[in-house]
Amino acid sequence: MSRLNINKTYKLYIGGKFPRTESGRYYPVYNKKGSLIANMCLASRKDFRNAVVAARKAQGSWAGVSALNKGQILYRIAEMLEGRRDQFIEELILQGSTKKEAETEVDLSIDRLVYYAGWSDKYQQFFSTVNPVSSAHFNFTAMEPTGIVSAVAPEQQGLLGLVSVIAPVIVGGNSIVILASEGKALSAISFSEVLNSSDVPGGVVNILTGKKEELIPHIASHMDVNAMIYCGDDQNKIKSIQELASNNVKRTIIYKKSSWNDSNNESPYFIEKTLEAKTTWHPVKV
Repeated sequence: MSRLNINKTYKLYIGGKFPRTESGRYYPVYNKKGSLIANMCLASRKDFRNAVVAARKAQGSWAGVSALNKGQILYRIAEMLEGRRDQFIEELILQGSTKKEAETEVDLSIDRLVYYAGWSDKYQQFFSTVNPVSSAHFNFTAMEPTGIVSAVAPEQQGLLGLVSVIAPVIVGGNSIVILASEGKALSAISFSEVLNSSDVPGGVVNILTGKKEELIPHIASHMDVNAMIYCGDDQNKIKSIQELASNNVKRTIIYKKSSWNDSNNESPYFIEKTLEAKTTWHPVKV
């Protein structure tokens, strides 16, 4: 007997769960030939607010996880992604990549996770310092997570761009709410399944799909978000983000890269961008 295939339902990823958008809306995603390949959830302002609540709830305990354990968790994500390599290659080809481009993107995504896993217990030594002071004090500067980071992922590389933004944010102890590539969102939701089956606590990473035009104003203006990353070169959007972010002195990070392939796109300085420097004074004699 013949049977119907069960087509995959692409949902949001909020708080370690896969809810449908509260609005019930969706938008179609097409391949290069104009054929429909999926209906993606059209996330609303309420979905974003729910994701921020989940991110805030998870951030404190995630920041308290040891550097060694964070590195092990990122390595575990890489392991899970490696095990599903063929699936991600197939999805990227479905979204318009050539086979070679898809293989390169998946392999670089895996390697980038391993790269940041290696930095997990080293960036503190790299950025922290003992400061020379003229009084009878010890003066230390250490790095702490900013808190909740919102992000708009790169449009062209639906998997590699997403991984390149998420990994340095979470290895620094932050939680993140990220809006996936609008036209290449399949890999983002499949990546959330990888996260869900790894050891990342629910709420540390939250992935939404939807329209940039609708969500960016809410992402940039939310008062409980501590930093925002925007990947793109639209000057009007950049100006609007910076103006809205100023309402709560939100840090804004702009990446105008058109490709995330080369080694210049992985660095401990990407971790440092969502960290805060905390300086402590302690008297030499009590």
